[in-house]
This record gives sequence, C-alpha cells and structure tokens, in this order.
Amino acid sequence: MSVALGTTRPLPVRTTSVGDPGDLLLSLPRTAPYAWVRHGQGLVGWGEAARAEVPPGPGRFAWAQQWLTDVFGEAAIDDHVRTPGSGPVAFGTFTFDENSPGSVLVVPRAILARRDGQAWLTTIGDAPLERHTPIRAAGRISYGDGSLTAAQWQTVVARAAQRIRAGELDKVVLARDLLATAEHPIDVRLLLTRLAARYPDCYAFSVAGLVGATPELLIRRTGQEIESLVLAGTTPRGTGPADDLARGAALLASTKDRQEHECAIASVRQTLAPLCSALQTPDEPELLVLPNVQHLASHVTGRLADGATVLDVVAAMHPTAAVGGTPTPKAIEVIRELEGMDRAGYAGPVGWIDAHGDGEWGIALRSGLVEGRRARLFAGGGIMGDSVPALELAEAQAKFRVMQYALEG
Repeated sequence: MSVALGTTRPLPVRTTSVGDPGDLLLSLPRTAPYAWVRHGQGLVGWGEAARAEVPPGPGRFAWAQQWLTDVFGEAAIDDHVRTPGSGPVAFGTFTFDENSPGSVLVVPRAILARRDGQAWLTTIGDAPLERHTPIRAAGRISYGDGSLTAAQWQTVVARAAQRIRAGELDKVVLARDLLATAEHPIDVRLLLTRLAARYPDCYAFSVAGLVGATPELLIRRTGQEIESLVLAGTTPRGTGPADDLARGAALLASTKDRQEHECAIASVRQTLAPLCSALQTPDEPELLVLPNVQHLASHVTGRLADGATVLDVVAAMHPTAAVGGTPTPKAIEVIRELEGMDRAGYAGPVGWIDAHGDGEWGIALRSGLVEGRRARLFAGGGIMGDSVPALELAEAQAKFRVMQYALEG
C-alpha cells in the first residue's frame, strides 16, 4: 500500500531555519515518532504525509526508489535551507531477508533537524503540528524466550561452526530474539532518550516500530561523497580499566576476530568499488569502545562515479558480510536453515533519504520491534569455525543489554 503526497494537487513542502530546538528527541509527540540522532544531531519526524509498504522480493529497493521519485516529484518544495536532510525526507526500514514482508518508507508531515550548528523545520501540508505529551515509563518488565531457548541457540551455533570447519562457508552471522512484556504501553520516546544518552556514539533510530541504537553506519551520502563504518569482531567490556585494556588488546590480536573483520571489509570493498571513482579502506582496524562492548572498526570513504542515490548504494551493499557472512549467498542459506526465526528489520538497513538522494543508513543492530506493551529484542554475532557456543551466547546477551537498559532504565 502506498499513499502519495497529493491527489489533485501537490502538497506544499516548506523548510525554514529555526533557533536551537534543544534536545531533538524531547520535541517528539507520542504518536508515530521517527528518529535518526547521534551526539544530539540528526533528524526527528512525526505525522505521516506519505507511506509505502514495500513489496518483498529481489526488486524491492528499485521499487522503493521509484516510489520515492514519484512522491518527491509531486511535492511543491520551498526549501530555504538547502542542505542534506532539508526538504521532504523519507525514513525507512528494510527487512534483513528480501523475501520477508515488513519493509516500510514513511515521509513524516513534520521534520525537525540539527547539524553543525544549523537547525531547521520542514512541514508538509497545512495540518497543525502535534503537541508534545509527557513521557511515561513502561513499569515492570518481564522476559521470555523468543524463537529458541538459550540452549537450543547454542546447539545451532555448534552446527554452524561444524559446517564452517567442513568448508561449506567461511563465516555466518547468527541472531536470536528475546521477548519483553511491560506493565504499561512502551513509549518509544523513552527508549530513544535513554539510548541516546547512554550510547551517544551510536545512531538512535525509530522507524515504524523498529527502535534501537546502532553503532554501524552502512552508508552516508553527501553529494558524491560516501562514508561507511564497518564493524566485525566483538568482545564484552572489562570489569575495570586494566581488564578493559587487556580485552581490547586481545581483540586486536585475535586471529578469529581479525579474520571475521577482514571478511567484512572485503565484502564492502567488493561491493562499493564498481560504484566509486575513488575508494579508501584502512590497512588496520581500530577499536570502537562502547559502554557494553568493544568492536573492531574500519572507516571506509569514497566518491561515487555517477548519480547513484544513497538508496542505490544501500541496495548494492545489503546484506554485508558483517550481518550475513561469507560467502554471503551461502551464509544467507544457512541463516534461513538454522536460525529458526524471521529477523524482520533486525540487521536490515534503517535510515533516511532526502529528495536529492542524500541520506544516512545504518544496520539495525541493538534493536527491537515495539508494539503496545510488547517488544521483540534481537542480538547476534559472527560465527567462525572455532567459535565456542557459550561465548557466542554471552556476546549476544551483552548486546541484549542495550535494549534491556532502554526498557528498564
């Protein structure tokens, strides 16, 4: 289903500069909040000027790009700011598996943004803006098993590791889910504010019920310049400064984690090279230290060779080896066979795109699907031939704590 911006006439889109709005997330009303915020900068939106349920299948990104072209082409845009993210913007979430339904694009009726000391407001149509209402805590939270118990998931990890040792593939990323039930309806704004405060280096996002804080930037397009942050290889934080340093050093020295990271970098390099006139990938990863885990991280930059939009690049990159495996087509087969669940939007692309094709898209990690009093949380990790199921379970549990903190405070 899709709703166009206008039927008999284009709806007006107006973007104007505004004074400092303060905390962007505190400007959101309760209903249908959209967000992409890091270090206090980014975009938030509310209301719905246009929406598309993207049909599943291998052509879904092309379908989405055509829908956006049609919708943005119908808008009568009055943009006094003229910067990436001004004018009409669509927030989107795509399912991890191309065959799964649930991919969504939404153009909010109001978008408030801040970047590099500049702030602006975009409104679409003439409807009055919704008022902010108080944020309410979710109360007591109880948890239950998702698609598999912890023991069952460890068995799956062991089976995957055996198949890697047998030479079927080099790496597969396996995820699991956890079900949370709250005493009161879950206010997405509360999750966003807690995530943004505790994980400022991550991108706090909310699109169509998918909420989280991802450290992984899949792609940023600003004109012809692109940027990506590749994460693969993880260890929990230490019990103190000395233990923390030792764990970071061990991660940098880990043959298993370095191999996993190189698989991810090679996948991104192979995907982006045909699209770029220039591409730079680092020789060595660095450490990205977050409150709950440490990652091996590599910054990739480049320049597009033609007029590809950010969504075109997303289509080429997803799924990366960092969330699928290597070789990726075989890894996706193994995920479908062994994982025992539909990931929905978890580990899929999430982000925003404007009418000029600029935008930012991340991989929806550290996230959950929220509906009413219930949330389905997701976490996972890269499995190699020498992976230990109990350690992989501990890594997933450490990653669950991001969303558990957001729910519980």
